[in-house]
Amino acid sequence: MTDTRINPSRRRLLTMTAGAALATPFLSIRAAAQTTNLSMLAWYGHAEPDIVGEFEEENNVKFTPKYYTGGDNMLGLIAQSPPGTYDVILSDGEYVQQLNAAGYIQELDPADYPFDDFFPEFQKFPGHWKDGKLYSVITRFGFLGVAYNTDEFSEKEASTYGVYADKKATGKLGHFDWHLPNLGQMSLWEGNPSPYDIDEAAWQAVQDRTMSLRPQVGGFFDYGGTFSSLKSGQMTLFAGIGDWITGTLERSGAPVRSVIPEEGGLQFTESFSIGKGTKKYDMAKKWIQYITSPKGQAKSATMAAYPCLIPSKPGWEVLNETDPAEAKRQKMVLGERNVMDMIREGLIQYRQLPVQQDLSTWNDFWSDYKAA
Repeated sequence: MTDTRINPSRRRLLTMTAGAALATPFLSIRAAAQTTNLSMLAWYGHAEPDIVGEFEEENNVKFTPKYYTGGDNMLGLIAQSPPGTYDVILSDGEYVQQLNAAGYIQELDPADYPFDDFFPEFQKFPGHWKDGKLYSVITRFGFLGVAYNTDEFSEKEASTYGVYADKKATGKLGHFDWHLPNLGQMSLWEGNPSPYDIDEAAWQAVQDRTMSLRPQVGGFFDYGGTFSSLKSGQMTLFAGIGDWITGTLERSGAPVRSVIPEEGGLQFTESFSIGKGTKKYDMAKKWIQYITSPKGQAKSATMAAYPCLIPSKPGWEVLNETDPAEAKRQKMVLGERNVMDMIREGLIQYRQLPVQQDLSTWNDFWSDYKAA
């Protein structure tokens, strides 16, 4: 005869066990559903869906961007914010040293990032390292030259900074409103091989050259204003920019283009650092690993906000597979003359902070020029 006295207890045990089993997945789902918010300080476009969408979906992350224009603006935003406000910080290469000196960014482990994939010129990029320690990882770069309306100027005419003084451009020369790229171009026009490392006599000549253009100038523009004034034809020449602006417009059919003039061009360099005080170091690191992967690099090259060159050779290969026309347009094709040759031939100089003058000296002159 079966003893049924155990059944109620067994039923209770089975019910309790089943309940616990059912509850556990829901607890896990609730835990997994907690989205990680990553704050990003960057130029416009870097936290938009075409760049971060896939990473957000795969890692249950949501980026909260704060966009800026110009390195001085970036430093000001960080200075006004408590430590840990920004998990990841995109900066121009010349500002990494200032971020590091101010204690705004953390040391990184080089073994975490695919430097072996990078062209040799970018594996130990100047300013990103200090005393053998890494503080920022290059993700993209671009060249600054003469931006011009192709209906008004030929490539030959635009292949010298002297075109800025052309009578056809009177009242139609625009400036991207940031002193470093513009004055760097003026310094190259003056024949300085190291445009940011100049003595006082050369600096005076740069100021004189710049002031001579004031009657030509139709305006000083921010990011959005630069786009709209070039697209509308309000400005037919533009100083201080390059393909990062004109490439986006050219892709949409606007008659604008950039060329590196005979006097040489400048290279801007963008890199990611991890903010000091972040509580999300591992996810920030994972983001930098993603954007420096071959797939991430190809995305970065074709960013909707503005295209750029990329330092990863495998990234070039992916770009040539997925968007060969854009790879060709940006001159990132292996086996033929490309942007790396332009760097190696000395046609491109790194944009940097002034060496023999204070940064404030350049900034003050730029303010005087605008007010003249």
